[in-house]
Amino acid sequence: MRPTPPPNCPAHAGTGGSALFGPEFAADPNAVYDRLRREFGTVAPVELEEGVSAMLVLDHRVALEVLTNPGMWRKDSRSWEAGARSVPVMMQWRPNCLYADGAEHARLRAAVTDSLDRVDTVALRGSVERHARALIHRFGPSGQADLVVQYAARLPLLAITDLVGCPADFGTRVVEHVRAVFDGRDQGYHNEQLSRCLAELIAFKRRKRGPDVASWLIDHPAQLNDEELLHQLVVTMGAGVEPTAAWICSTLALLLTDDRFGGDLTGGGLSIQDALHQVLVNAPPIANYAVHYPQQDVVLGGWRLAAQQPVVISFAAVHRQLIEGGAAARGRRAHLAFSAGPHLCPAQSHAELIATVAIETVLDRLPEIELAVPAGELRWRPGAFHRALDSLPVRFTPITVPAETGGDRPWPAPIASIPPVPTSTAKHGGSALARALRRWFSFLAG
Repeated sequence: MRPTPPPNCPAHAGTGGSALFGPEFAADPNAVYDRLRREFGTVAPVELEEGVSAMLVLDHRVALEVLTNPGMWRKDSRSWEAGARSVPVMMQWRPNCLYADGAEHARLRAAVTDSLDRVDTVALRGSVERHARALIHRFGPSGQADLVVQYAARLPLLAITDLVGCPADFGTRVVEHVRAVFDGRDQGYHNEQLSRCLAELIAFKRRKRGPDVASWLIDHPAQLNDEELLHQLVVTMGAGVEPTAAWICSTLALLLTDDRFGGDLTGGGLSIQDALHQVLVNAPPIANYAVHYPQQDVVLGGWRLAAQQPVVISFAAVHRQLIEGGAAARGRRAHLAFSAGPHLCPAQSHAELIATVAIETVLDRLPEIELAVPAGELRWRPGAFHRALDSLPVRFTPITVPAETGGDRPWPAPIASIPPVPTSTAKHGGSALARALRRWFSFLAG
């Protein structure tokens, strides 16, 4: 049995590379997870940021033990925060369903889930398609783009602001502050600005209801007060925009660098959904999160933990274990990318719809798309909690933007699937996907 140092003790930092932040971790987090598993087993001490220690769960069984046992493992972080020297914004308690337990969690989650269940998915698809086309039309004639900055970081925001019912200027401010919080930049300032922006939105929606999530939250039988409304919107928008943007970009990068997705487009085979699933398994957008706190001293993975000591689930490391054991390949639900237990993400289908349409539209509308840099030069954003590309530079045949009335020939129908080839080798420049797209667009131009 191994006792752990008390929470936030510097002894956690002396594990030789266990810091889950900085450029080295961002460049190769899997090397860190593998070493931690070799040195410590199923649970390991880590630093989430300078001076903030936690225990990181690396094992699927242990992860489920934490995620599905709300009697022992709670989400409310206030007891830990009271004695902590530093608290990352991503771990700060908020009165929303993500940090609530028991009856309070059930009340807050019902408001969120019921509101999301009312979303018209046909209308959501239309919203994503419309915004995707508009974004592509801005950079399409140039023949080059950074799909992070110019596309993926903006598209989920635009779709979710439609879904929530807020004007675009509110959404732009929200995503700026949410991205900064995920990256660990000036967290106090951006957290304050995020709250101020959403308070303005709530005041606006109280004056002007609509068929949208914000209005449905306001009118829900849970009778949320303004503070609760604000923080349900934080989790709805924050958890919806950033992870979905990362999911889109990582999937596009996979499609452009993995030969399994580059065969004859008309032959069937690996689909966009297969690529999305592979990213969830191999590089989940939320890499380390689902922070829980034991309600009493407990033994976990051979470590004796004190009550209220933070425990973080490494979805990325757990998935590596599943891959090694072959479990991840047996079905789409083997992974934990959307968590598990009472805090399972309620917006999985919405996120997948946004990501799918985003990727379909890029592949439909940008002929001969390929990476503009070698795959090895792609860089990842820093931060313990997410796995997100910093940029995704691409080039393609410049497109002619159709006029609002009339215009060019109709765009081709969405690509349903892209079949495999026998190998899975990294590539850049003239990818197999680009060659397949070239044949497809040549055929359509016939």
